[in-house]
Amino acid sequence: KPIVQTLENHQILAKAAKEKNVLVGVEVHKRLDPFYADARDRARSELGNFQYMYAYMSQPKHQLETFKAWAGKSSDISYYLNSHHIDFSEWTLAGIARPIRVTATSSTGVAKARGMSTEDSITLTVQWQNLDDKSLGCGVYTSSWVAPKSDVHSQQRFFYMGTKGEINVDQAHRGCTVAQDDKPFGSVNPLFMKYTPTNGYFSGQNGYGVRSFEHFIDACKTINDGEKQPDDYNDGSIATVHTTFQGTAILEAGRMSLDADGQPMDLIYEGDDDVDPVEIKPHVF
Repeated sequence: KPIVQTLENHQILAKAAKEKNVLVGVEVHKRLDPFYADARDRARSELGNFQYMYAYMSQPKHQLETFKAWAGKSSDISYYLNSHHIDFSEWTLAGIARPIRVTATSSTGVAKARGMSTEDSITLTVQWQNLDDKSLGCGVYTSSWVAPKSDVHSQQRFFYMGTKGEINVDQAHRGCTVAQDDKPFGSVNPLFMKYTPTNGYFSGQNGYGVRSFEHFIDACKTINDGEKQPDDYNDGSIATVHTTFQGTAILEAGRMSLDADGQPMDLIYEGDDDVDPVEIKPHVF
């Protein structure tokens, strides 16, 4: 994730996938997190139109060294981490709302002090438009790779509010903590990956970090066996190249906004009810 970094390249890839009649997917494992999947279904079935969402995702500052080969050169922290919760919004709001404007702001200092020309944290403010009555909602997505070391490697949480209710999800803290001699205190999430072997053997197959790949491979086998067509998976069961245009457009628009000193960027659609953006343009006040 994301599948590519620009809407234009996404469109090219989608066209090629259609011409070759193959399944092309994006690896966004949060869709298989049972907490996120349940939150998505509740939002779609019980919480009404979209009103507001705040999402935060971070990793400790030693990641700057891990990713120094590309950080600030070929990508940034928004593409790397905001992509998760932006995909969650696109998946959750499919057929309910569409993004129409993106404004980006950033924090700087830590990375630049290490000689890296990149943002420390990036916040994307996304204006969403509900499709049925054209009312507006707001999504705020923040990502950072300058957090201190803590009880988890990655802080991940969001708050979602619809017209009929709200949801809080803290992915980083699932109620399981571990304390050991000579090791730092930790909050663990075996739902993502079970790192502890069973009888000496790997036993993390059921974690959603693994199942994300398994799910895609199973779909490919089903298609190759002639039981389904690639388009059958555009129903939200897999993040396909044909159902993730919005996420790519939001991330690219965020980068464009940052590079334009915070100027908002409009996502352009062909029709009032279309959900796939076709272009990104600077907003004119």
